[in-house]
Amino acid sequence: MSLHDDLRTPFRTTALALSILLAGCGSGHTPTPTGSSPSADHTPARSPTGNASAEEVAAEQRGDVDCPADKPAAPAGTPVDDLLGVRPGLTYEQAAHLVLCANPLLVISEENDRGFNFPTYGQKLRQAFTARFAEPRVQKTSRQIIQEMERDTTARGMNAVRHDLKPGQSKWFVSTMGMPGQERVIAVAREEWFDAGRNPTMDSVQQALVGKYGPLSKQDGSGNYRRLVWIFDPRGRRASETSPLYNQCSGIADPDGSVNLSPDCGVVIQAYLYGLRDNLALAQRMQVGVVDQAGGYAAVDTTERGLAALDAQRRARQVQDASKNAQAPSL
Repeated sequence: MSLHDDLRTPFRTTALALSILLAGCGSGHTPTPTGSSPSADHTPARSPTGNASAEEVAAEQRGDVDCPADKPAAPAGTPVDDLLGVRPGLTYEQAAHLVLCANPLLVISEENDRGFNFPTYGQKLRQAFTARFAEPRVQKTSRQIIQEMERDTTARGMNAVRHDLKPGQSKWFVSTMGMPGQERVIAVAREEWFDAGRNPTMDSVQQALVGKYGPLSKQDGSGNYRRLVWIFDPRGRRASETSPLYNQCSGIADPDGSVNLSPDCGVVIQAYLYGLRDNLALAQRMQVGVVDQAGGYAAVDTTERGLAALDAQRRARQVQDASKNAQAPSL
């Protein structure tokens, strides 16, 4: 993550190295939310076995989820900044609940490998979670496994493009920050592949996005894709082409992408629309993301300082206890 160059404090120096590296999916465990307070901290006691449909796998991993989920409204006078209700400022639990209610096949995994790089002093922070469609569980023979490995090796050797979503599926990435148990959303990204044979036009998808988020700040792209961006300053004012923020503030759209934070930028919404290979007027898939750069920057700052203060208190208590209970040296 790139942060502003005028940062002077020790935190700021550390923060320069902060990045959410989203190149790969972590192996985080899958939560089983219950009722209206989904949690990504539940680990199943025993892994299910045997063949199962995607619906059965989802039911095993989701647990009891009450839908629809509440969608807290954004403060008055602020930009529209949500993806299906998930927006910066929501608690980790609120966001997880909304994501699970977006589709009954979605399952959540806590993301442990894609977080901000700063000392946590042994504290566990929930910095992110991902969500994707449950897949059928199929017991395979050793021969089938070897055949799949050979096909994968051949595809890699031919530089074949292999997407991890099928038509009709979607996936999410939600970045959170805060003291343990108090984490809140700072960024969210979602990718959706439209159903085969029911692809909307590129123009209609763009019109729907503009209808929700308002006039575009910028638009570019090439023959097979469009990039749409909405840029706001930290006070919620739309950045014009003459604003220095126009080229400074970038967003996130790809759930496997990266997040930039700067105290100078506010909410940035970014979308990529990709056309079908054989008809570029029709949309194959859509990526949309929202990041509150100034809010996220402040959250990282506050969290790092808070964790450092807790550790200082811990060390002070150890010194105090040592003055009472420590063994005297033998002289």
